[in-house]
Amino acid sequence: MSSVPDGKKLVRSPSGLRMVPENGAFNSPFSLCEPQWVPDKECPSCMQCNKKFDFLTRKHHCRRCGRCFCDKCCSTKVALPRMCFVDPVRQCGECSRISQKEVEFYDKQLKVLMGGGTFIVTSGTSEKSETMICRLSNNHRYLFLDGESHFEVELTRISSMQVLTDGSAPEGGNSRASGMLLHYKRMGSLDPQQLRMEAGDDKKTASSWLAAMHKAAKLLYEARDQ
Repeated sequence: MSSVPDGKKLVRSPSGLRMVPENGAFNSPFSLCEPQWVPDKECPSCMQCNKKFDFLTRKHHCRRCGRCFCDKCCSTKVALPRMCFVDPVRQCGECSRISQKEVEFYDKQLKVLMGGGTFIVTSGTSEKSETMICRLSNNHRYLFLDGESHFEVELTRISSMQVLTDGSAPEGGNSRASGMLLHYKRMGSLDPQQLRMEAGDDKKTASSWLAAMHKAAKLLYEARDQ
């Protein structure tokens, strides 16, 4: 194990090298824990094609689900940023397809979220709204809202997110996201808070930000339920 700058450390696990935060409390809210591998003695055959393992047919564990497969059913190496692997790792067919979609989220949607969007924000039952720029923090742990005032929402304290649509759509298309209803709890409080965010003047950028946030919510809930 060796330390590197920016509060991260390089660790070696049976699955490969991982770059993780020095303090586990600063893990990304999207991160997943490494799975426990199915013990070799409990998998006499491939868990996909049922081919029996022998001297020629070796066992391979999927780094995402931990199940045991033959080389044919677990030969694809795909990046797995949610587990902080430095290099692409071996995954089964089902897991590799999921991971490839997540790589797109990390490469594209995260940049959209950190770039931010402009929204008309209303807090709770207040009748007063404020134009604010909402963006995801660089460590993915907070939503920053900046206008005349500033406040932060910790992603792990969000209980629900509902994307609002404007109801209009091009022919054959889907309704465009126009806002978001966010429920969360502040640190040290059990009382739920509500934020209503509606797209500002740049509706195209706001709609892209909301679509990316919708995908982020799915990863957030999955990480929370693991």
